[in-house]
Amino acid sequence: MVALKAAEIDRYIANPPDSVNLILVYGPDTGLVNERAQALISKAAAENDDPFSQVKLDAADIAADPSRLIDEALTIPLFGGRRTIWVRENGTKSVLPAVETLLKNNDFSAFVVIEAGDLKKTAGLRKKFESSKTAIAIPCFADTIKDVDRLIDEETLSAGLQITKEARNSLHTLLGADRIASRGELKKLCLYAMKDNRIEVHHVEEIIGDASAFAMDELIDAAALGDTVTLDHGLERLSASGTDAGVIASQALRHFQMLHLCRLKANQRIPVEDVIGGMRPPIFWKRRAKIVRQVEVWNEDFLERALIRLNDTVKDARLNANLSFAIVSHTLLAIAQVAKASNRRR
Repeated sequence: MVALKAAEIDRYIANPPDSVNLILVYGPDTGLVNERAQALISKAAAENDDPFSQVKLDAADIAADPSRLIDEALTIPLFGGRRTIWVRENGTKSVLPAVETLLKNNDFSAFVVIEAGDLKKTAGLRKKFESSKTAIAIPCFADTIKDVDRLIDEETLSAGLQITKEARNSLHTLLGADRIASRGELKKLCLYAMKDNRIEVHHVEEIIGDASAFAMDELIDAAALGDTVTLDHGLERLSASGTDAGVIASQALRHFQMLHLCRLKANQRIPVEDVIGGMRPPIFWKRRAKIVRQVEVWNEDFLERALIRLNDTVKDARLNANLSFAIVSHTLLAIAQVAKASNRRR
């Protein structure tokens, strides 16, 4: 089967067919990957409260004993019901040999979910699932504006709050890189605005603007502007907070893709301020002056080089979890040095 289309995924997860017992959930949005894997496992395990029928395995466990996965899948629950197996593939150890055994011997009743990172089309694990007639691959990419709106609606409705259009537009510029991080920020925002019964722009600025914007936006702006002091400080704070380095790299890549698009439009003699003002989703008004400066600092050639470097960094961070923060930090510092040199020339 080919990977599910974006419009099909939520409907499929809400009601996965009993005929499918092997699913791969993968993509650059680690929070969304985890959320969807959890939802699938919870749905399958809802009718079975036997804790011994719910198994969690790490890639290292399976790499050390490739037959472990098929043994677990063939085990019949003592008290009946459906056995669930949740496998986390971290990029350092391959579960492909064990999965191949499952695909060849798919006559098992257990429900197996493989949670993986960002897999290219050529990745062996992804190719096996997408070419299989019995397994399903579910991609998880960064949230679109529509996805963020749905997430906002879910959390505000749950909290019994309304939200203004201006506050919603502000959230569009701050959320979307990682589903779990976005949901956490929204829960915090709803709790903060609870006493006012409605979320206004000032609530967003006071709660998400100070924490989340620094955590991502200020850090990336500092790199793009050559502000190494702010960048060093931001990296220290993010490292101490346990922020996923892969999320930082993915957000930086998206930011430089946006800068590249702006630079191309500016090359057509469109004023940079007009280019920035017309971006969708809209850029948070407090950041616009910084973005204008970044478009002026970076030329097309340097931006293309930065995009190649960031794309490689996203991949390397996923494949080397123990070194991911050092890898991302090194890339952002290198980008900041380029921006600083460009500033001096200007």
